[in-house]
Amino acid sequence: MAELDFKVTDTVDITDVVCPVTFVKTKVALEELEEGEILQVHLNDGEPVQNVPRSVKDEGHKVLRLKDNGDGTYELYVRKGAD
Repeated sequence: MAELDFKVTDTVDITDVVCPVTFVKTKVALEELEEGEILQVHLNDGEPVQNVPRSVKDEGHKVLRLKDNGDGTYELYVRKGAD
C-alpha cells in the first residue's frame, strides 16, 4: 500500500448504512473536524461511492483520494473546507 502524503485526523465507517444516511454520517463526521483536517471514510461500492464524494465536494470540501480496496469497499480521504 502506498504511503499517504497527509495525516488522517479521523475515520468513519459507513459500510453498514445505505444512501442517503451514508452522506449524513459523513457530513456529521466532517462537522466534528477543524478546517483543513482530514477524514477517512470507509464506504461500499455502488451508490455510496458514486454519491458521497460528489456530495462532499458540493459542500465545499476537497476529495484528496478515492482508493479501491478490491473487495467492494473504498477509502475516501476528504480535507475539510471552510464552514
